[in-house]
Amino acid sequence: MKNMIAAFLCISSFSALSAPDWSRDVVVNSPRENIYELSPQAFKESVMKGRKHALFYPVTASELLIPYAPMKTFFESSPNDPVRKLLFALAKVVTPFKSMDQVFHYLGLHDFPKEEESRNPNPLPPLSVHEKDLPMGATLIATPDGDALTFGCAACHTGNLFGTKVLGLSNRFPRANDFFHQGRKVAPYVNSFLFQDLLHATAGERRMVVSSKNAIKYVGTKEPVVLGLDTSLAQVAISLARRATDPYAERTGSARSNPLEKKIADSKPAVWWNVKYKNRWLSDGSIVSGNPVHTNFLWNEIGRGTDLRKLEQWMLKSQTQIDDLTAAVFATKAPRYEDFFGQNSINVDLAMKGEKHFVQSCAKCHGSYEKNWSQGLNTVRVIYHKKTPVREVGTDPGRYLGMNYFAAELNRLQISKTIGTVVEPQKGYVPPPLEGIWARWPYFHNNSIPNLCALLTKASERPKTYWAHEANDTNTDYDQDCAGYPVAERTPETWKKDKNFFYDTAREGMANSGHDEKIILENGVEIFSTIQKRELIEYLKTL
Repeated sequence: MKNMIAAFLCISSFSALSAPDWSRDVVVNSPRENIYELSPQAFKESVMKGRKHALFYPVTASELLIPYAPMKTFFESSPNDPVRKLLFALAKVVTPFKSMDQVFHYLGLHDFPKEEESRNPNPLPPLSVHEKDLPMGATLIATPDGDALTFGCAACHTGNLFGTKVLGLSNRFPRANDFFHQGRKVAPYVNSFLFQDLLHATAGERRMVVSSKNAIKYVGTKEPVVLGLDTSLAQVAISLARRATDPYAERTGSARSNPLEKKIADSKPAVWWNVKYKNRWLSDGSIVSGNPVHTNFLWNEIGRGTDLRKLEQWMLKSQTQIDDLTAAVFATKAPRYEDFFGQNSINVDLAMKGEKHFVQSCAKCHGSYEKNWSQGLNTVRVIYHKKTPVREVGTDPGRYLGMNYFAAELNRLQISKTIGTVVEPQKGYVPPPLEGIWARWPYFHNNSIPNLCALLTKASERPKTYWAHEANDTNTDYDQDCAGYPVAERTPETWKKDKNFFYDTAREGMANSGHDEKIILENGVEIFSTIQKRELIEYLKTL
């Protein structure tokens, strides 16, 4: 332990001149896009390295690893293959997958673009053809036991925006949590020796299966309430409850119960380009101290059953990788509306009028966006809160209430103290900066609002249900007037073929209430006319 603390102090002192202030008391006077205040060339190099870490998961301490070659053999064998049938029978599962590509597609992963994307605000680093063999976020780690498959940041934080794969945009339809949930159900039935024999796996790959079976015993999983939401919060809480209560949450003892086994605290993956303005993290602002990338790794690995002593050692030895990924996250930019819909797609006269409505109702929470209209649509300066606020505006409370059920367990961990992470449950949510708001549909933390027209309508009159879909076609998959999903009679009929894409706000955790009184309502009466709403939306498209 002394050596570990000494190593950490050494790292801290080495980077003291450039290390950001991650404390709760830091004042963010201006966007921290260059979080380490690097020179232009060093900044560019660090960001590109960090984007590669986002694409290919760097945490080698992770223990929930899948031997890739046997898994590929398993899924790509003939449906009539007797070995395949036997394995499915033993695992007590039925699967429609006939290839790894189908598995990756089901998980919501995006293929790498075949050529450079001019509309992408966050260009990908140079990659070899081999590195693009798997989709974005899927990672092959070379271990002494063979190539292991795992998943990294880009799996949940890359979005498809009309064919452009934007790193830092929420994946609208991630199934990462479902993947762990299904894996946990199958794992007890996998015999490692039979696995090795039937799939011609190596001895190392068999050991990988044994290690993963052990790790997954300490993973608590939960299915999202609807496709598009994420249950990471619950997975961390339930997984911690499967461990001991010592400072390293040793993987011993019997499982304890946690309210999040039943309570709904789902939310969607967050966009990255907001973090540069903030000093506390998550949609509820409950991480009040610490580097968000450190915390993300910690929560990921708790949810993967990893030994926290090994993870702590990896963090202490991997500060450069963590710094590069942090630099990349803070440097992320929002996509521009006009890059996707054309330079004349925004009515500037309406947008200028909409700015006044924004100042009247939105700026006090979401910040100010200074424009020089004579020179174009770009924002000259963003003025956000110097200390990130949390507001209770009547939106579904499930997500922020969920933090109450395991914050104390997180704070007591030695690794949390080592990395300086402090969690404090809040009442409400962070009113985020609104850069790129047009690309972040559906809205609210729980995806309960399909478009900005619905958001600017009193809660009782918002759509109770809607259909979602991948954003492929600007003409059919996006309502340009409302900035989001087309609803009601404008919903494409082809969307209604898969009930997984149906959103019902009557379900627990999906309420679309709140964010109306004293914002767009005054004593229950809407303060904006139809044309004023159109003006406000036109302005929001420019952010």
